[in-house]
Amino acid sequence: RYKSNIFSCLFCYVATKPFQTATAQMITLPPSGDNQKSEVTQHMGSLAKVTINYSSPDVTSPSGEDRTGQIWGQLVPYGMNNLGFGTATESPWRAGANENTTITFSHDMLIEGKPIAAGTYGLHMIVEENETWTLILSKNTSAWGSYFYDEKDDALRVKVQPEEAEYHEWLSYEFIDRQPDQTTAALVWENKKVPFTIKVPNMTALYLNNMQEELQSTAGFSWQGWNQAANFALQNDTLLDQALTWAESAISAPFIGQENFSTLQTKGSILNKLDRTEEAEETLMQAVNHPTASPTQIHGYGRQLLTQGKQDKALEVFKLNAERYPDTWPVNVGLARGYSAVGEYKKALRYAKMAHEEAPDTLNKDNLQAAIEVLEKGEDFNQSN
Repeated sequence: RYKSNIFSCLFCYVATKPFQTATAQMITLPPSGDNQKSEVTQHMGSLAKVTINYSSPDVTSPSGEDRTGQIWGQLVPYGMNNLGFGTATESPWRAGANENTTITFSHDMLIEGKPIAAGTYGLHMIVEENETWTLILSKNTSAWGSYFYDEKDDALRVKVQPEEAEYHEWLSYEFIDRQPDQTTAALVWENKKVPFTIKVPNMTALYLNNMQEELQSTAGFSWQGWNQAANFALQNDTLLDQALTWAESAISAPFIGQENFSTLQTKGSILNKLDRTEEAEETLMQAVNHPTASPTQIHGYGRQLLTQGKQDKALEVFKLNAERYPDTWPVNVGLARGYSAVGEYKKALRYAKMAHEEAPDTLNKDNLQAAIEVLEKGEDFNQSN
């Protein structure tokens, strides 16, 4: 089927060429046959993506013949084959119809664990009857089908395992598993599915490299961009020295730097990760005392100190919050937590009851009711709430 399509098109081109002028424009006609062109794209995160372009034949022939059971080993022969045209004496299957099936990677990736550079490749397969198949990525992307396949152009060969699948009339490529840093693509046709994994090897590095570029553009003209980049590195515990430089730019870079609770907290948290504890505490308390610090932000820092086992410092922060923002949610919650953490359960119970009356929603009210019941037993509710 594929051979007749290619020959008819080639001979048609040769016959009409003498009648074309050097500046002739080819008009767009409907495709011949039923092998429609298709394209699928899958993103991994917001930067990396893979795209597969292919022509999609169906199991039913153009004349209406049902070829179920005649695809594998007949229409698509097993092994390497001499197709009787072109320069290749042994060709794999084009893994589609008509022109090269191609696959494009936006960045360097891993295919079934093996590295492949960013770019576009011809996609071929060696089909076997009772063995694993071979997926081939070729540097030749412009040839028609596999008629000009040359092993010297191979960029990658990997073994893939075909599986039985629900019936698919049209040959299709699908992404059957999607994760932030990888996906599984699969060719599906008739009763076969051939999956292969595609993974970005170091997604964090990819984002960090992109951030470095973006900070040289519009994102670098506001303190928020520098602060976001610093926080990303902090959360991923990587390039912390670079993160500290970004954090300092967010605070004091000419024209754009801004000292506020967010930028100071980011810097302080990075200093903590770098084991510069004294500087970190000084910077974080500067953040808490900064005029831009909201009661919710101060409360959040107090909670952070509790998780670090710094109960006395946490209570100090909760008290500071109460002095600055009396009768404001969630100040009394913080005092309840702080006093509970240091074992002063009667004081904690008093503030928990006050917070219960102030609770803005059912969830907070229920949580505080549970805290009250724990405190009435003389126990620390931070352990359970």
